[in-house]
Amino acid sequence: MRRLAFLFGAAAAAFGTAVAVLWIALPDPASVATRNPRTTAVIEQRRAEARAARRGFHLRQTWVGIDRISPRLVQAVLVSEDAGFYAHGAFDWREVSAAADDSLRTGRAPRGASTLTQQLAKNLWLGTNRSAWRKVKEAVLAMKLERKVSKRRILALYLNVAEWGDGVFGAQAAARQRFGVAAAELSTAQAALLAAMLPAPRRADLGHPSRWLARRSRRVLDRMLQIGRIDAAEHAHASAELERHLSGASGDEEPPEDDAG
Repeated sequence: MRRLAFLFGAAAAAFGTAVAVLWIALPDPASVATRNPRTTAVIEQRRAEARAARRGFHLRQTWVGIDRISPRLVQAVLVSEDAGFYAHGAFDWREVSAAADDSLRTGRAPRGASTLTQQLAKNLWLGTNRSAWRKVKEAVLAMKLERKVSKRRILALYLNVAEWGDGVFGAQAAARQRFGVAAAELSTAQAALLAAMLPAPRRADLGHPSRWLARRSRRVLDRMLQIGRIDAAEHAHASAELERHLSGASGDEEPPEDDAG
């Protein structure tokens, strides 16, 4: 028993030391608290992937303030990606626990439980390559972000760097590319569709929407009604518009592989 306790203590000390080293070595989020980054790890990753495949890379990204993004898109993204964003810190332990329980019950790999802050850390500094070490660095960066950057700024950064298609980054470019409007002009249905795309944006095709995208976007819209973000009349109007966008939905029933990693 003593040996086991010693080994556990040694492992905990080693982990604590690793976190402390990473805390010093990883980027300081204070740099993005007031200034927009010139590029991100995911943008540079996609640029490198295009170069390796000998194809062009056309970046579409226009930074806008959060007050120039439709409140419906802000709400839809929170509903879709991190409903408890303003209630938790770097991690949503309730979601982590639920994901673990779901994995034990179904025997499948754990579903994603990353917060917007974790996703932002990955987008800005780490890229989408999957590894346990990347997740450790992501966790440390998320804690640093929550200490140095306000919730509103984290959300604004996320909405401006999130990947929404091949070379399409941020809400403004996504709204222009997908619907031909500014981010401020998005309808409720369009907002639900954009939010629903986020787990696999490069696989989302509005010309031939999958059943996976249809199910997710309807769920986002229904959830917005349930938590009082929209009323019944707006829900009915948005649902009708959504179904026009989704007419002929077919294809994958299950979500595609998560592009976001």
